[in-house]
Amino acid sequence: MVENEKDRLSVTAKNCSVTSKRLPATYIDSYIKNPGVARTNVVVGDESKTSMKDFHDFTPMQQHILFWDRDRDGQIYPYDTYTGFRDLGFNMLFSFLAVLIINLNFSYPTRLAHSIVPDPRFRVYVDSIYKAKHGSDSGAFDAEGRFVPQAFEDMFSKYDRDHDGALTFRELFDMMHGNRCAADPFGWGAAFFEWVTTWLLIQKDGKIYKDDLQGVYDGSLFWKIKEARDSGEGWSQGFGLGGDGFVGGTKIA
Repeated sequence: MVENEKDRLSVTAKNCSVTSKRLPATYIDSYIKNPGVARTNVVVGDESKTSMKDFHDFTPMQQHILFWDRDRDGQIYPYDTYTGFRDLGFNMLFSFLAVLIINLNFSYPTRLAHSIVPDPRFRVYVDSIYKAKHGSDSGAFDAEGRFVPQAFEDMFSKYDRDHDGALTFRELFDMMHGNRCAADPFGWGAAFFEWVTTWLLIQKDGKIYKDDLQGVYDGSLFWKIKEARDSGEGWSQGFGLGGDGFVGGTKIA
């Protein structure tokens, strides 16, 4: 059906040039129903396609971190964080760095749902992970931990310049820069760590593909990587440096 000119949404402004450079995804309502409505338990528009059906009692943001809560006690200890990153193939140094960044910075925000007293064991609480949402992010998770398809699709509409359904490292960097909020150094740092970690884990042929990134948002890809490494087949994506590099294709003991 030909779109009526008068019904076409205006997404650019003459006196703000960046609106012409970063165009939002205005086309996705043809295959995602109500893309602007945040999903409460899936990270794709078509709820039948989610690979995390066993976790439908959790929000997408909770699903994103359940890989690190193996005993399902609702708490992610520093050791849980370390073990999870090791299971994904990261070396000891990077896994320890992840503990410092994640548990030291996100324990107290999630603790506030339970007590104003800081947790001496620096646990991250799964039920209140929404409190750990930071600024300068993609907006794909809303303030309650739901998933917003429109924001996810906007990442590719705005920054995937060759429209191949994937983002190069330069495009990722441009996205991080474009999402920066003023006076938000913590958000800048958190976004940088998250996206660099994602790049090291899932890049393929120098790009991060949309389907893989969806698996990161709902956490399903973490389980897939662990299964591949435990089976001995190894994980073929990511930026491995050989041996005990950042991410290896074989299981690291």
